[in-house]
Amino acid sequence: QVQLVESGGGLVQAGGSLRLSCAASGRAFSMFAMGWFRQAPGKEREFVAAITWSGGSTLYVESVKDRFTVSRDNAKNTLYLQMKSLTPEDTAVYYCATGNSRYPSMLSSEYEAWGQGTQVTVSS
Repeated sequence: QVQLVESGGGLVQAGGSLRLSCAASGRAFSMFAMGWFRQAPGKEREFVAAITWSGGSTLYVESVKDRFTVSRDNAKNTLYLQMKSLTPEDTAVYYCATGNSRYPSMLSSEYEAWGQGTQVTVSS
C-alpha cells in the first residue's frame, strides 16, 4: 500500500512559477510510473503529466507542454512538477498518483493510489 502527500501549492500571479512535490511511502516507489492530474471547480479531473519508473520518459497534456516539467528522485521517493508561465486556467487542485505499471498513461484508471491534492490558484 502506498501513501502520497502533495505539497507546494499556493497562490501565484499569472506568469509566475510553482514547484509541486509528492512524497511517497509504503511501496517500491521506483518500480512504477507516476502521474499528476488536476481538477478545476466544476470540471472533471484531467491528466497533466506522467513519468516512467526510471524518469527516462515523460508524457504531457498539450496545454502544459513547454511550461510544466515532471521529474522524480527515486532516492528520495519524491515526484515533482515544476510549473512556469502559469495562467488562471491552471487553477485547480493538483493530485499525484502512482501507476500500476512502469510506463505512464493519461488514463486515471491506470493509477492505483492518489494523494489528497494541493491547491494551485493563479490570479490574473
